[in-house]
Amino acid sequence: MSLHKSDVEKIAHLARLSINDDDIPSYATNLSNILILVDQLNAADTNDILPMAHPLDAAQRLREDEVTETNQRDHLLKNAPKTTDGLFLVPKVIE
Repeated sequence: MSLHKSDVEKIAHLARLSINDDDIPSYATNLSNILILVDQLNAADTNDILPMAHPLDAAQRLREDEVTETNQRDHLLKNAPKTTDGLFLVPKVIE
C-alpha cells in the first residue's frame, strides 16, 4: 500500500502534527513500509497457534516462603492512643 501526499497530510492533521512539505515524501515512504509490514503479519496463519502470556517461556523464580520478621504487635500497639483486640482504633470518618 502506497500513501500519497494527501494521505500523509490528512494523517498529520488528525494527529495534530506539523510537518514540513519537504519531509512528506519520507513520511509517506516510512508509513507505507509500516503498512506493508502489518499486511505481512496479517497474512500469517495463526489458527493453530495458542496465545502466550509472555513471549519467553520461562518460569518465575520464587523465593522460599519463610518468616523473616518477628511478631512485634504488642510493641507497636504501645504507641497507639486506642486499641482493641490487638487492632488500632481510628476515628470514624464516614457517617
